[in-house]
Amino acid sequence: MGNTGCVNCASVTLSRRRALCIVPAVLCQACRREHSSKGASITFTRIPQADPAGSARNDIIEGRVAGASPGRKIVLYAKTGRWWVQPLVDQPMTDIRPNLKWTNATHLGTHYAALLVKDGYRPQRVLDSLPQNDDNILAVTVVSGAERPPSPVVDFSDYQWRLRDAPSSRGGANVYSSSNISVDDQGAMRLRISKREKDWSCAEASLTRNFGYGTYEFVVRGLDTLEPAAAFEMFTYDYASGALRNREMNMQISRWGDPANKNAQYALQPYEVPTNVHRFNAPAGTLTFSLRWEQGRITFRTRRGSTDVSEHAFTAGVPPPGIESMRVALYVYRAAVSKLQHPMEVVIERFTYYP
Repeated sequence: MGNTGCVNCASVTLSRRRALCIVPAVLCQACRREHSSKGASITFTRIPQADPAGSARNDIIEGRVAGASPGRKIVLYAKTGRWWVQPLVDQPMTDIRPNLKWTNATHLGTHYAALLVKDGYRPQRVLDSLPQNDDNILAVTVVSGAERPPSPVVDFSDYQWRLRDAPSSRGGANVYSSSNISVDDQGAMRLRISKREKDWSCAEASLTRNFGYGTYEFVVRGLDTLEPAAAFEMFTYDYASGALRNREMNMQISRWGDPANKNAQYALQPYEVPTNVHRFNAPAGTLTFSLRWEQGRITFRTRRGSTDVSEHAFTAGVPPPGIESMRVALYVYRAAVSKLQHPMEVVIERFTYYP
C-alpha cells in the first residue's frame, strides 16, 4: 500500500468556505515589528508575497519560535486594511511542532503577523490593530509581505500553480525541485523524476486557490510508462487541518514497488482503514481522472475516452472544505524492493474545476 503524506475572495458564502476573505487596501511601507515577553520570540522563515488588492490566492507561511513552553500555539493574521485571522475562522490556531517550527496556509495580504499564545486563547477574527503582550499573548511579530512569491509559480490551465523545492516525506524521504516541472508549447504541464548526483529529484505543484466542493478533473498521459517504484498522485491537502487528516483525498497511480499490484487507487485518509481505499487497474493511454466533492460524499472516476474505467464513492469520513489546495506530485516510492531505474515523466494535458 502506498504511503501518503504529509489561501478576490472566492465567490462563495462564508458558511461554505469558512475562511475569511481579505478586502482591498493600499500597501504601506511598514517595517518588521516584534513584541515579546519572558524571552519568547517568533521568526518567519517563509513569507508570502504582498497583495495590496486582496486575492483569491493563498500561500504557505512558516516560522519558528524560541522560548516557548509546551502547549503554546501560533495565531496568524493577514492585513489588508484590517487584520484578518488566518487561515480559517473556526480553526485559527496553528500548532507548534516539537522542533519549534510551525507551518500553515494564509490568504494573501500586505502584512503578516504571528502571535505566540497560551493554549485556550480565543483570537478575534478581525482587528483594527494587533494586541499587545499580556498574560495570554507571549510574543507578537509582524512582517511586510515579500515582493515576489517565495516559490516559483507557473500558469497552467488558466490557474497559477506553486512549485515545490522543499523535501517531503511523501513516499519516503524525497527531495523536490521546481526545475522538474515545465509547461510546454501546447500548454501541458510536464512533471519529471530526474537524476541529481546520486539520487532522484521529484516534482510537486499546488494550486494557489482553494475551491472546496465541486469537481476537479485531470487529463493525463504517460502513466503506463511508470516503473513500480514510481508514483503519480492528484490530491487535496490542507496544512490547517491535521485533526481532519489534512483534508487529504487521493487519486494515485503506482504499484507501490510490486509489479503484481494493481496500478491505481482512490484513497480517503486515513488510508490505513481498509474501506478508505479502492484499488483498480488503469489501462494505458490518455486517461481522465475526476474527483467530485460534495457534502458527505466524495466520488472518484476514471475514464479512457468515453469509456468508464473505474468509479467509486466514499460516504464516511468525508471532510468539509477548508483551505485545502489541489496538488499533483510525481515521486519515488522509497520502500520498493526493486528501486527506480530510469527517469520518469508524466504529462497533464488539462485541469478543469467545475462548481
